[in-house]
This record gives sequence, C-alpha cells and structure tokens, in this order.
Amino acid sequence: MPHTVVIAPDSFKGSASAAAIASTVADGWASVRPDDRLVLAPMADGGEGTLDAFELAVPGSVRHRLSVLGPDGAEVEASWLQLPDGTGVVELAETSGLALMPVLAPLEAHTFGFGQAIAAALAAGAQRLLLAIGGSASTDGGVGALAALGAHFVDASGRPIRLGNRGLGALARADLSGLPPLPPGGVRILSDVTNPLLGPAGAAAVFGPQKGADPAQVIGLESGLARLARAVGRRPDAVGAGAAGGTGYGLLAWGATLAPGAAAVGEALGLPALVANADVVVTGEGRFDSQSAAGKVPEYVSGLAAASGVPALLVAGAIDAPADAFVVTASLSELAGGSAAAIADAPRWARVAGAALATGFSD
Repeated sequence: MPHTVVIAPDSFKGSASAAAIASTVADGWASVRPDDRLVLAPMADGGEGTLDAFELAVPGSVRHRLSVLGPDGAEVEASWLQLPDGTGVVELAETSGLALMPVLAPLEAHTFGFGQAIAAALAAGAQRLLLAIGGSASTDGGVGALAALGAHFVDASGRPIRLGNRGLGALARADLSGLPPLPPGGVRILSDVTNPLLGPAGAAAVFGPQKGADPAQVIGLESGLARLARAVGRRPDAVGAGAAGGTGYGLLAWGATLAPGAAAVGEALGLPALVANADVVVTGEGRFDSQSAAGKVPEYVSGLAAASGVPALLVAGAIDAPADAFVVTASLSELAGGSAAAIADAPRWARVAGAALATGFSD
C-alpha cells in the first residue's frame, strides 16, 4: 500500500544543504518504494539554510542582496529575505558565520555585518524581524551587530572599542540609546541554543572551542563577555543569552525575544499539517548527538510525529546519541565506511540512506 512520506531534514553542515539531502534521500526511498508519495520539506533551526527554507516555504518572498563586513573584516556578499507580510528574515550565518572565516580568529571575529543586514531590513520598512543566529564565527556578545545599528561601546577615554571580543577587554561604557526602536511586530531571535552568556555552560566555555579558541583564549573570551554584561547591566543568565557567541545577549538587550528556530521554520513550512497527514516522516541532521534534543530539527520533527501518531525515521551523517524516538535510523558514516567518505560525498550516501530507511520501514 503506497504511503505519504514527509522528508524534512536540516542541512548537513559543511556537506550538503537541507534541500539536497531531502532530494537525495527521496531518490533513495523511491528506488525501494516507487509508489509512495514523497513530500519534501527541507528544514532549518535558525542556522545555515534558514533563509533558503523560508524562501521555499513562503510564496512571494523577495531576497535582497547586499555587501556587508564579514566576521574577519573582509567584505562579503549576503542577503536578507522580505516576506509578503512585511517580515524581514536575516540569517547570521550569511553575514558573520563560521564558514566565512578562512582562518579562525576567535578573539577578532565579530557580528558587525549581521547588524548591517538588520539595518538594511529596517531601512526597507520591515514591520517585523526574524533573526536566525546559528552558525556564528564570533564571541563578541553581539556588540558588532549593535554597533552597526547605532549603539556605542567605548573605552575609558571615550574612544570606540575595536570589533570582536578582544575589544571587550577595553570596554568601559555601553550606550544603547542610539539603537533604533523595534519594528511594530517586534524582533524574534530564532535559535536552538538556550545557554546563558557566562559560566561553564556559557558562550565562551561551550562554543569558544568550536570557533578555534584554545583554553587560554576561552578564559579571555569569558572575561570580555563578563565585562560586557557589567557595562550593559542586563541579566547574563537569561535563557539563550549565550547563543551565537553572546549575540543572543545583545539582541535581548535591544528588546528582542527568543523563539525556537526549528518551530518557527516549521510553522512557516506548514510542517505540523504535513506531518499530521503523513504515514511516515523522515528527518535528520549532520550529527545527531546529545545536543539534538535541545530544540534542533530532528527533536522538533519527531515531536510533531509523536503527537500525530506517525512513525519517525532518522538520517544523519553520524549518530552519536540514543535515537529512541525513531523507528528506523541510517548513518551516512556507517554506510560509507567512515566519516571522511560520508562528508566527501554526502548526497551519494544520503541516497543510499534513503533506500536503507525505506527497506527498514518496509520490513
């Protein structure tokens, strides 16, 4: 009996986009179950690919191109997305993301370009902002973005501090009065991260090493963020303040609110309805690990499936945590005989995984 299959993966970061993974998994599935109806719904959680997901999901969206200052100070080509209802969607990974750093520089990387893109959306009349902040290269507490929007961060002599976390070491005063008012519909931060700004679960300790920081640099990053918190005077323990190297903290200080990124993208896609009308759902991400249960795409999609009594299947580049919510799983690394081979040709092995999932589900 033919089934309706919803295929809703996140991107496999550094290997393939969500759209490419969904398409190749579908090809593999169809090779085993050619009569099934396949519904492709590539997802994102506030990181890389969020603009693409919204553009695909919302007819009439318009992508606006612009040049901004990248996280290492070089100009980069980026964009923001204008939805028909006046919402502007800005993705930090496009303007200030880790993938834009040819050489990792955890103390120097900044978010100024992200602020420039936000400013462009506001100047174009955005009535509401959705700010996707995953994939950051920096640990600057959002100071770069706020500076681009009109805030002032100065040293003891009243001079503007340099961009990046290194500049926070000289921060004496933060003046947010120059920030623009929030648009009428407000500003929502799309993120899967709930970490606080400071401490062992904070931005520096948890995410600094992923951005190239050694143990000594992590201590420096933490010191700079602590100095920022004292200057701004907002709670560093707020949920999500540590997201994107503390960019969450800066945006919360502006008046933004935090929203689960996967849920926001899923709502735009109409994913809850798609899942409710499906016979089986396939989701996935590059690495399924202990963080996947903290609001990432597989956790969100499997939750929708459970609520509708629909079996959920998982495809991932690697599976490093219990996947009890899924009736069948497929790991590209296992199928390819190693992670290097899987990363080198993720679409090929995603196709193989799609066939394996279909076979496992049929058995």
